[in-house]
Amino acid sequence: MNIKTVQLDRGSLSLAITAEVDFERFGEFAEPLALALDAKVRERQWGADRHQWLLDFESCPVWLNYEFYGDICWLSVERDSDFEVLAYLAQLLKPHLKAAQNAGQ
Repeated sequence: MNIKTVQLDRGSLSLAITAEVDFERFGEFAEPLALALDAKVRERQWGADRHQWLLDFESCPVWLNYEFYGDICWLSVERDSDFEVLAYLAQLLKPHLKAAQNAGQ
């Protein structure tokens, strides 16, 4: 799981993740990500150019999305009141971000 950046966006209730993701082997990225977030995978959906997994983080539904053509990955919540969950998840990803940055040095 090579995470380069994370960025919160309150307006879209999302946490953008810049990482090396292989669309064909999305599970190899998503499973360790869910584990790092201490989240359970509830659903896995995919189509021609998109993966969408429903995660459960302490009874809060969090969507993990990846679109192939834009090479865009993000976590999102549906309710404004759950935005604080994304902020917390961003903190959980910080050690993985540092590991990725330190590996390049």
